[in-house]
Amino acid sequence: MKRTSMLVGLVATAALTLSACGGGTSGTSGQTAAGPGAKAEQGGTLQVLANAAFSHLDPARGFDGGVNNFYRLIYRTLTTQGAAPGAEGTKIVPDLATDTGKPSDGGKTWTFTLKDGVFFETGAPITSADVKWGVERAWDPELGIGSPYAKQLIEAPASYQGPYKSGDLATISTPDAKTIVFHLKKPFADFGSVVAQNTFTPVPKGQGAGNQLDSKPISSGPYELADYKPGASLKLVRNDKWDKKTDNVRTANPDVFQWTFGLDPATIDERMLAGQGTDADAIAGTVQAATVARMQTPQLKQRTMTGINGCTTYMGLNTTKKPLDNVKVRQAINLAINKQTVRDADGGSALAEIGNTIQPPTITGRVDYDPYPSQDNKGDIDGARKLLTEAGLANGFTMTLDTRAQPKMQAMAVAIQQALEPLKVTVKINTIDTATYYEVIGTTSQQHDAAITGWCPDWPSGATFLPPLFDGRNITPKGNTNLSQLNDPGVNAKIDEISKLTDVNAANAAYGELDKQIMALAPVVPLLYEKVLMLVGSNIGGAYLHDGFSGGIDLVSVGLKDAGK
Repeated sequence: MKRTSMLVGLVATAALTLSACGGGTSGTSGQTAAGPGAKAEQGGTLQVLANAAFSHLDPARGFDGGVNNFYRLIYRTLTTQGAAPGAEGTKIVPDLATDTGKPSDGGKTWTFTLKDGVFFETGAPITSADVKWGVERAWDPELGIGSPYAKQLIEAPASYQGPYKSGDLATISTPDAKTIVFHLKKPFADFGSVVAQNTFTPVPKGQGAGNQLDSKPISSGPYELADYKPGASLKLVRNDKWDKKTDNVRTANPDVFQWTFGLDPATIDERMLAGQGTDADAIAGTVQAATVARMQTPQLKQRTMTGINGCTTYMGLNTTKKPLDNVKVRQAINLAINKQTVRDADGGSALAEIGNTIQPPTITGRVDYDPYPSQDNKGDIDGARKLLTEAGLANGFTMTLDTRAQPKMQAMAVAIQQALEPLKVTVKINTIDTATYYEVIGTTSQQHDAAITGWCPDWPSGATFLPPLFDGRNITPKGNTNLSQLNDPGVNAKIDEISKLTDVNAANAAYGELDKQIMALAPVVPLLYEKVLMLVGSNIGGAYLHDGFSGGIDLVSVGLKDAGK
């Protein structure tokens, strides 16, 4: 959900998406043999400077771009995204499983076989029962607020509430310790990509209740938690039970990953610009707008990485709230928003492209069109005023807009507030703490009229963008990804129609057309396709922007050029 994700790869200062991950346009600038892409050595401590802490360490709970990237250091899933720049990095490859799954029953049943030699950090072998238990946790009403795909696709009784409350889920079977079989509600041609989601992380059977994994994850990946001070710091060290021979994705270069949380974004930029001491071994998130002009020297360009992050930043409009339940009101808001000033608030053209469609440019099958055009993207106030008059709201109304406690997000909220003033629409800005933002706006009882958020695809397919955001049958009290709470019969029927297609390319093309159908209902205002623009330390190697994780640096490949420096 939240790739929203919203954290660009590493920290909450980067982007504001909910997330979901995608595409092939991210790139790097200034990467030479001596730059960030240079070969990394094994060893050393890699520093990560961050404004905000991770949302959750429990894989059933976290679902933004930054934490999804982090999870791959400590968790493994049946499949995962590859480790390579651009589109190669979004290809789904086997991880704990021997392949990407074998469908049967017309695509309604999927079977996976676990590799030999895979273990938890405790030394216990990872079995199919552990994978099943981990997936079942997605149905827990308190824990299952992360990736929605397991609940949406796997057949389960309506009353099922996870293994702690409801026990066994019969539609996930484990014929033996190496085999796991999933029975789906309907055929899904790309289920091999679904099992790369965090909710398919194995958890030792019987464990993981309550906040257990948020305080002490049980690692199946190359690193394990050594120290964690929530909101302040996190340290990972090598997991000696991880066997590289079973893992073709993770290079696990550093001996230690050390996060420092709670740093002021401007302070992070100053430290990265200076690059002194251990900051030479550091990475961080997207720089602040005020820093961009200072990154033009040859020395800094050598350490600069940039590219589209593969996500859409948007304003969700709650269609259950009056007067936003009127489509003309939502269309008027779409027409009125001055996207140039929103982009300026975000940091200008160096940090974002203007967004007009729901799906970002990195999505396969995406159609480039502009449903609510205005001159120079500065808003069409006359057209918006006409629609509000037709809706009986010529004198405007008052609405509450949720945003995060982060300067850039607040500046964007003010830009929206000012854009709607000529329509006599009063926007009250409600600021929510960054660490809890997505959990709050994903709780339907706490939603206000609108929220600035974002979404990144979990793989570069329309299936990971439009159904999670707009299928009305998936609206949930907690962990809700359909922030507009749109429940349109036509949209729901089209999603069902596309889901029956067995050709993934045909399905992606159909989702491109569905984007137009949804935007005619105006449940969201697409704002920006944000860019990653970051500085890395001079000793960083093996670094590239991974399209699948909000365009951030892929943590499973990064390391130090000189581990003994």
